[in-house]
Amino acid sequence: MPGPSRRGAHLGFDMASTVLMMSLMWAAAAPGPAIDVYDLTDALRFDAKSEQQTARVWDYVHAVATLQGIVNRDAPRLYVRFVEAGGRNVDDYWLDRMSERGQWLAGRKRQTIPNLEALVRKYRRTIKGVVLYDPNVAATSNLASTIAGVEDLIAVRFDPAPDSVYSRLVAREPKLPVVRRLLNEDASSMFTGRGTIPGSDTPSTGSAKCDAYLWLKEQYIDTGKVDAGFAAYYIDAHWIKGVRFFAAPNHHTLTNHDYFVARRAFFFDLGVWDDETPIDDPDQQPGTDGKTLQALLLSAHQQVGRQRMIHIGGFTPWAIKYTKDNPGAGGKHGGVETEWKYAQIASAYNAFMDADAVGFGAMANASFYMHFPLRDRYPQPWVTRDDLVKRGYLTRDGKVDRQDRQFIIFYVGDWDAAAWVYQYMPIVWDHPARGNIPLMWCVSPVLDRRAPMVLDYLRRTATPNDYFAAADNGAGYLNPGMLQEPREFSGLPGGLDVWARHCKPLYERWGLTITGFIIDGFAPGLDAAGLDCYASFSPDGIVPQKIPPSLLHGTMPVIRADHDLGDDANRAAQVVVHRVGVRRLPFHWFRAILKTPEWYAQVYEQARAANPKIELLDAPTFFDLYRIYLQTHPDAAAGKLELAK
Repeated sequence: MPGPSRRGAHLGFDMASTVLMMSLMWAAAAPGPAIDVYDLTDALRFDAKSEQQTARVWDYVHAVATLQGIVNRDAPRLYVRFVEAGGRNVDDYWLDRMSERGQWLAGRKRQTIPNLEALVRKYRRTIKGVVLYDPNVAATSNLASTIAGVEDLIAVRFDPAPDSVYSRLVAREPKLPVVRRLLNEDASSMFTGRGTIPGSDTPSTGSAKCDAYLWLKEQYIDTGKVDAGFAAYYIDAHWIKGVRFFAAPNHHTLTNHDYFVARRAFFFDLGVWDDETPIDDPDQQPGTDGKTLQALLLSAHQQVGRQRMIHIGGFTPWAIKYTKDNPGAGGKHGGVETEWKYAQIASAYNAFMDADAVGFGAMANASFYMHFPLRDRYPQPWVTRDDLVKRGYLTRDGKVDRQDRQFIIFYVGDWDAAAWVYQYMPIVWDHPARGNIPLMWCVSPVLDRRAPMVLDYLRRTATPNDYFAAADNGAGYLNPGMLQEPREFSGLPGGLDVWARHCKPLYERWGLTITGFIIDGFAPGLDAAGLDCYASFSPDGIVPQKIPPSLLHGTMPVIRADHDLGDDANRAAQVVVHRVGVRRLPFHWFRAILKTPEWYAQVYEQARAANPKIELLDAPTFFDLYRIYLQTHPDAAAGKLELAK
């Protein structure tokens, strides 16, 4: 088994020294004010078949999340307990990690706030009142989250029932004032899908849902009131009815709102298909949702998209809307199709996903974590040619010493979403088998915005066999082919330069030079300009889908993505052995998601038992050897190598 280079081991010692010094600095600093902790876990226990209960949960969590985003905007004050995974409370896990000796929150006291009314009273001076939204137009819940961030208001759904959040906070003490209304004074709907959009001469789309979002565009995005560089694609209040079809108690993803409220983002929940109507708005003309989405993205692009990428948190709510993948979701397209269509459209407007997808989509406290003090640089070692010669991979004359060996690498993913690294990374990272074999952990560096403490923790606790590359498709998930001209949907000028400017500083901070996977989806593959773009920040390798099996672009090695391995380790080993046996290229890439180090070790052991020529490499060794191989094999470098024997 190849081990780490001596240079890598030496650098690891230097990094450990740096961490120790920083820990001592933190330990010497004053602990800071007490952290307010609010327990939301009671909102995880409800009957999904009871609309009254789901409504209470929705309203409760929505109010707390919008409040948290406001009060944490300038400093980390309020922490909530909500997200559970793997048999533990994930919020407790990260709070404990950050409170360890020498860490950021070491010595900070915690004080518990007992109920919603007490929470509001504690932060009453920070909150200006309530934005009240319409129970009959679910989309207004996302308008409310947007306005909450812009105007420092708590989002509250109108419901006069005695036990509702509206009654608790508005009708009774503390009697918060209603500063913004998204329904009329008589409680009738402001958005009707008729006439013109309120406050403008714009004709109605015929959809109350889409009219609401176009009102949001005109009033808040076009005017620059929001920070259009941040958006949030989270399910609207249709969840109250739709959760019965998919009863994951935290997949309203309302606790994800806090960060985007703090950032003054705009929120939306719209379908992407032009050949169907969505289940939550069946009377609209087909494609109205998609046109409305593009109008929002175009407005955001006009505000900021020429200078910076648009960061969109969240994901298509495929389990409840827009797909055929779950009973009650009402669509005729699959979840992956819908994901790829959405990615294609968003990319056309210089937007990328921070893809909090169903499964592990819930996250809390990002508005708290965004204040975590990251280091300026987290460097990683790279191999030298001398290392490769000494380890028997290169001959003295600089050629790959193959001896019929077949080199493989695992893409360890999919860590392209803050919610996924938050919930599930502790399960796989803290596994006792980690460090036994070399693994290429593919984590999007832009996640340091919402989950900086996770990325810092990974680097502090990595072994010499843990190496990091960027996840799909760099510093965020988009289709880079849609940044190339001509651009379907938007017709905008190319966005490759904006993407490169976005990715480069994040790659430099995290010591990344490899992009472990590029999802092309429905988009065009990378052309010469696209490859040049990636070479500017990912010079040691990329792994696209729509590319020849092998390619050398300048000095950047390019290998086409091969097979996903699925879930069963025995079957995965068979796939590895089969693909190695039929491919002419002696370098092989395989992808799996959410797997433990033990799983990868089992796959590798079984594959190697079936074919002893198979050898798993660390990422620097794999990609540097592959580059050298391409430099000495012109057909492979030019993309002319036939794939199969």
